[in-house]
Amino acid sequence: MDSLRRTALAAGALYLLTFISIPTLSLYAQVRDPNYVTGPGPDTPVIVGGILELVVALAGIGTAVVLYPVLKRQNQAVAMGFVGSRVLEAGTIFVCVVSLLTVVTLRRSGAGADALVTARALVAFHDWIFLLGQGTIPAVNALLLGSLLYRSRLVPRALPVLGFVGAALLIASVTATLFDVWGQVSAASALLALPIAVWEFSLGIYLVVKGFRPAPLTAGLTGTAPAARPPVAA
Repeated sequence: MDSLRRTALAAGALYLLTFISIPTLSLYAQVRDPNYVTGPGPDTPVIVGGILELVVALAGIGTAVVLYPVLKRQNQAVAMGFVGSRVLEAGTIFVCVVSLLTVVTLRRSGAGADALVTARALVAFHDWIFLLGQGTIPAVNALLLGSLLYRSRLVPRALPVLGFVGAALLIASVTATLFDVWGQVSAASALLALPIAVWEFSLGIYLVVKGFRPAPLTAGLTGTAPAARPPVAA
C-alpha cells in the first residue's frame, strides 16, 4: 500500500468515525428536561454523548489534516481554508459539550431549584452554538472540499456535486430555523440535513474502498520505494 492509498484510507476512516455522534440526540434527551437539575436519573448518557462528540471533533480535524498534503497541490489557500473550517467546527463542538457538562455539574453539586434558570440558559446556549457551528459549518466544509475534489477529479464528480447540493439545502434549513419557520429539531430540518450527511458518508466509504482516482494532481505522491538496481559486474 503506497502513501497515497494510506492517505485516502485514513481520511475515509476518519470521515466514517464522525458518524459515531448519531446517538447523541437520544443521549441528550434527559438534559433537555426543564427540571433536569432537580430531577432523578443518571448523568451517564449526557457524559457518554459528550465523549462521542469530542471524538467527532478530533476526527473532523483529522480529515482535513490528513487530506491537506494532497489537496494543497490543487489550491493551497482553499485547502488551508478547509483545515481552518474544520478546526472552527471542532471548537464549536467543544463549546457545546462544555455547556451541557456544566449543567451536569450543577446537578451533581446539588444546586437545586435556584439553578434551573441557569441550566435552561446553558441548554439554549448549546442549541444556538450547535445551529451556527455544527449546523452551518458543514456546508462551508462541503463547498471548500467539494471544489477541490471536483477540480482535481480525485473522486467521481457526482460526490462533490452531492456536497454542493447538500450545502445549499443545509444553509436553507438553518436560515428557516433562524427565522422560526420550523424548529431546530424537526422533520424538515432533518430532511434538509440528510444530503450533507450522505455526502460525507459516501465520501468516507469511497475513500476507504476505492481510494483516490488516478489524476495528474497526485503524480509523484505514491511514495513507493524505487526498484533496487542490479549489481554492477566487477
